[in-house]
Amino acid sequence: MNTKTAGRLKQVQKYIGNEDFLLTYGDGVSDVNLTELVSFHEKSKRIATVTSVQPDARFGGMDLAPDGSEVLFVKKSKADAQWINGGFFVLKADVFSYLQKDMSNIMWEDEPLEKLTADKQLVAYKHKGFWKCMDALRDKIELNELWESGKAPWKIWK
Repeated sequence: MNTKTAGRLKQVQKYIGNEDFLLTYGDGVSDVNLTELVSFHEKSKRIATVTSVQPDARFGGMDLAPDGSEVLFVKKSKADAQWINGGFFVLKADVFSYLQKDMSNIMWEDEPLEKLTADKQLVAYKHKGFWKCMDALRDKIELNELWESGKAPWKIWK
């Protein structure tokens, strides 16, 4: 079935009941403290909590004079990175009221999250620890190297 993310989320409604639940895209690894994330969500009293992360900058920047006559290279800095959707959510069952119509061709990140934001029902939990997505072969290689070295920051279990 070619269903996009909002449609997939809607399909689990029958299993959720009236409980809060966690949702992840499954293409990222992190050391997010789930107990703290859920506690933050419960205190917020909002329908949805997204985990926000600051990915490592992929490229160094440059400071340039207006005419380009002077160049100062700047190293990559996590502090300069924007906060982005880290793909880990805590949701109240009320979220399904945002998934009423046929959602099979709708992305969760589009209409549903936009409506939650407009209704002030989305809050962000700022995660400052490790987070990495696996969107490309380069990411897979890096994550595999971390795992094989025994230094995988997301492995928080014994």
